[in-house]
Amino acid sequence: MKNILLAVVALTLGVSAFAQVTVVKAGRLVDPDLGTVLSDQKILIVGNKIAAVGRELHIPGDAKWIDLSDKTVLPGLIDCHTHVADGKSDGEPFNVLKKTASQIVLESVPNARNMLLSGFTTVRDVGTYRALNDIALRDAIARGDVIGPRMFVAGAYITITGGAGAMTGQAPDIQLPWDLHYGEANSPWEVRQKIRLLAHDGVDVIKMLSTGAVLAHGSNPASIEFTEEELQAGVDEASHFGLRVAVHAHAAQGIRNAILAGAASVEHAEMLDDDLIALAKQHGTYLDMDIYDEECIQAGAQTGQTPPDFLAHDADLGRIQRENFGKAVKAGVKMAFGTDAGVCAYGTSGKQFAFMVKYGMTPMQAIQAATSNAADLLGHGNEMGSIKAGKFADLIAVGGDPLRDISLLERVEFVMKDGKVYKSAGALACSQ
Repeated sequence: MKNILLAVVALTLGVSAFAQVTVVKAGRLVDPDLGTVLSDQKILIVGNKIAAVGRELHIPGDAKWIDLSDKTVLPGLIDCHTHVADGKSDGEPFNVLKKTASQIVLESVPNARNMLLSGFTTVRDVGTYRALNDIALRDAIARGDVIGPRMFVAGAYITITGGAGAMTGQAPDIQLPWDLHYGEANSPWEVRQKIRLLAHDGVDVIKMLSTGAVLAHGSNPASIEFTEEELQAGVDEASHFGLRVAVHAHAAQGIRNAILAGAASVEHAEMLDDDLIALAKQHGTYLDMDIYDEECIQAGAQTGQTPPDFLAHDADLGRIQRENFGKAVKAGVKMAFGTDAGVCAYGTSGKQFAFMVKYGMTPMQAIQAATSNAADLLGHGNEMGSIKAGKFADLIAVGGDPLRDISLLERVEFVMKDGKVYKSAGALACSQ
């Protein structure tokens, strides 16, 4: 009877009836959907999907058991603002011209591995200078060629000529290769054309830049780049392909334009004010605020890795962003977890949790930002973001209680993605 039941479950989940059956014993299980913690739970996994969760489950006799009864189990974490496909980060974007596209993709392989082993089973990669490298990395991970998180990728930045997402700093008579200016657009119709190209090339999300940038030469974070009309064209065109738009914006007017245009999320969002916070809440716009990476920018200043003009752009923005983060949290704006991974070392995104708590979130809110909220922002809340039947078997575990000590998420001890264990320190097989 159990085998028949298992076959029915496998059919319902869309996996093979011969798929591996695994049971995880969780001492504590965080449910971000409800904001609660359950004790002494079993998680039944068939193939790459969760089949059931509860204290008393019907378990097939040949199931593989994993004992996490002394740990806290959480859904796999999601970082909604990464640049995993940027290769080896050295603080100077112009150095991309010293490498071939193949070099950058191969340099990105350890980035992906480090992100996964640190507990991030899914990332949204929001742009790379060498266009479409992120698609290649995403697909290599999906095939199992390399180890890494599930990736949702942008393909290229959509930016104005000479803008925050453009390669700048070279002499005016230097002709860049196609992949270094793939996403340049200077009118609503050019924006639409670039989105049509990206959709054809298989991206998962669109990234547009509404203002200048901190980590770009010749830029100004306070400047306005794409107009509201251009942003609206981007959001509308993307919607025809089922794609959502993330908009980079530092300055207040750029944030306003992004919200009014219908962006799914505003990235960075330092120069918020009370009106913008209310506007984001009214429109249901997610704020994706990378409040930890200021530490790495300033650390780079001490070693000489951060260029002087980047430090000038960054002046006081970190403090402003952290203060406004707290105001947005207090107001109840939708918040997702995003770190700008690559500014800080890949695999260290978990350090942002402590800063999110320091600047206004409860530990549960910080966890929700990187699980259920992040999955909702991606438009895949039915597949990830919590440990529920029918969702991907993406699990992590830590020793101790992250609701008491959120810094435990910097030291993830167990990682499972799609039902496969990638990290298992202390997670020993057990009998029922």
